[in-house]
Amino acid sequence: MNLPNTLTIGRIFLVPLLVVVLLTSFDGREVLGVSNEVLGAAIFALASFTDWLDGFLARRHGQVTGFGEWMDPLADKLLITAALISLVQLGRAPAWMVAVILGRELAVTVLRSFIYARGQTMPASSIGKTKMVAQVTAILLLILGPGHIDVFFVLGQAALWVATGAALLSAIDYTRRFNVVLGTRPTSGPVSGVTAPDDAARPSRGRVSA
Repeated sequence: MNLPNTLTIGRIFLVPLLVVVLLTSFDGREVLGVSNEVLGAAIFALASFTDWLDGFLARRHGQVTGFGEWMDPLADKLLITAALISLVQLGRAPAWMVAVILGRELAVTVLRSFIYARGQTMPASSIGKTKMVAQVTAILLLILGPGHIDVFFVLGQAALWVATGAALLSAIDYTRRFNVVLGTRPTSGPVSGVTAPDDAARPSRGRVSA
């Protein structure tokens, strides 16, 4: 297994660790002298960084593999899903917002998988990229906010609103483009520019999925 794929697998192993740190009550809310919030934010930031790093290394060294193309977006979605659900459990994120974001993830994944099965592609959405940036920002700020810097929590809530709005808009955009693609003739194989089933425009992996 090459280094990019190893980083992807490592990101998956960070997911349960993140959940445990965020949701487990430790004496004094600290682990080795570090608060749950700071440790959780560090784990999430590290996992997000490995997503960029594995894509960078895979492209730089020509180590893009079918396994990585499939596993990388899966690891991204596991990370985002676990973080958002944990924030709902902690009372830091409204459940309906998280439901909208995750519902959109499922719907877009199904639509794009269907298109790929036809040998066609649905290019990345700029709205989806905005959602990705907003949701990662929101997660980091909402993890850190309570008990540390209140403005982080306020900004995190604002970023979550942006992510939710972008999720709705991108879902509508993908549905419209899905209908357009369905009206074209399917090809016998993948066409140029096929992207992995997430919003990052990358047949070669690269960032937290949108």
